[in-house]
Amino acid sequence: MVFTIVSFLFFTLLVALISYWKTRDEDLGTQEGYFLAGRSLTGWVIGGSLMLTNLSTEQLIGLNAQGYTDNMSVMGWEVGSAIALVLVAFYLLPRYLKGGITTIPDFLEERFDSGTKQIVTILFLFGYVFNLLPPILYSGAVALSGIFNVPEMLGVDRTTALWITVWSIGIIGSLYAIFGGLKAVAVSDTINGVGLLIGGLMIPVIGLVVLGDGSLFKGFGTIMENTPEKLNAIGKPEDPVPFSTMFTGMLLVNLFYWGTAQHIMQRALAAKNLKEGQKGVLIAAALKLVGPFFLILPGIIAYNMFGENLEPTDAYPRLVNEILPTPLVGFFAAVLFGAILSSFNSALNSSVTLFTLNIYKPYVKPGASDKQLVKNGKYFGVLLAVFAMVLAPLIEKAPQGFFQYLQIVNGFYNVPIFTIIIVGYMTKRVPAIAAKISLFVFITLYAITQLFWDTGLHFLHILGILFVLCSALMLIIGKFKPRDTEYTLQESHKVDMTPWKIVYPIGIACTIAMIIIYMVFSPVGIGA
Repeated sequence: MVFTIVSFLFFTLLVALISYWKTRDEDLGTQEGYFLAGRSLTGWVIGGSLMLTNLSTEQLIGLNAQGYTDNMSVMGWEVGSAIALVLVAFYLLPRYLKGGITTIPDFLEERFDSGTKQIVTILFLFGYVFNLLPPILYSGAVALSGIFNVPEMLGVDRTTALWITVWSIGIIGSLYAIFGGLKAVAVSDTINGVGLLIGGLMIPVIGLVVLGDGSLFKGFGTIMENTPEKLNAIGKPEDPVPFSTMFTGMLLVNLFYWGTAQHIMQRALAAKNLKEGQKGVLIAAALKLVGPFFLILPGIIAYNMFGENLEPTDAYPRLVNEILPTPLVGFFAAVLFGAILSSFNSALNSSVTLFTLNIYKPYVKPGASDKQLVKNGKYFGVLLAVFAMVLAPLIEKAPQGFFQYLQIVNGFYNVPIFTIIIVGYMTKRVPAIAAKISLFVFITLYAITQLFWDTGLHFLHILGILFVLCSALMLIIGKFKPRDTEYTLQESHKVDMTPWKIVYPIGIACTIAMIIIYMVFSPVGIGA
């Protein structure tokens, strides 16, 4: 255990020191320097940060648990992200950078009005404060407490250990996000991203070798022989992710997440130019194609290694503890810690950005200087971090199925926001009232189908239907009550808008690779 702790601390401190060294000369006194890293991020930093911001213990443990109990159909959340990121690189990112926006709601103010911007800002903040920050801390604390056996190590009960671990993660994450700004977050994400790829891919490789008694190929052959159905990614209606949802709600949720979620897009908005932004987004698309191999396959290996009687959420931690040599456990824990920190400090930094620029500046202190904005943003960040750290341990008392509940709750704001953004960009005369009515109708009907009326449809299909309905509603309102003038996206000249020369070939290659992966993991491809 001592060696595990030492290797964990070494890698964690190494990341912190490199992040400090890389950002020691950054100007954090201006809003662009603090919130957008001075618009200086390059492609690899953006790509690495996007990947690690997305990954968390909830995914590592949750998706592998579904691989253990079900099949590869859940890879739609991972591999399906590639096509969404390609569309972001082709269409959304050039428009964001051309407009020079700092937050996603900024566009909504220009396209519709300030009221629409504030409604969406509040929806974002609600999602981050209650539906993102505390669960990240909770799931991360549970994972790390289990790896290090914190209750036994400190001689405390499980609840006390959970509080200690939550606050440890929260305080360290806050130091990155509040005092280092976006640049420190992005640099640490990139370094941890390299570690996560190495550590994450190490688990299925070693797992297959152990399963195959020393042979990687024999291990995979064992899965092919015993459980070929688990390698099937073409989900049936009863599977967690039916294949049909890839063309309805799944695509929309992925487009929202990768194209409009503030804590994700803030990295691409901080690109030094369009070329680096597109490069970073497509690097992330390529990395997402690797996701199933370390986010789902280990769960299938665990099923073949330990049988079907494990608690699904214990499958991944059990596999890690069984197959990793002791010296590597500390390294893997550090990588896991980095993934937790990344998700937490990214959400915290984006929450501070939204509050400071969209609420504090226009309504509390319109004449505030950049220095005052950054200073008060840090105060809000501290309060928000403390609130999340207090709330996170209480999730332990939530009913079983809480995380499934979180997924459904996301539908109350993700696709509704995406709907008005995409209609806003694709039309010129749809008015602000249409956006507000669309948000109200979408959220109300979705609430009815999730809380009162069981339609029998998968919630992703419901999101797809409501997207079409509310888009049509906005177009109808625009037809009969158009805005007085046509909307024109103005050039901000904040970054060079020369596109990456190979953006289309690389984007098409990622799309083809996604299709090939689905063909390989289909009943025909795996011979099931």
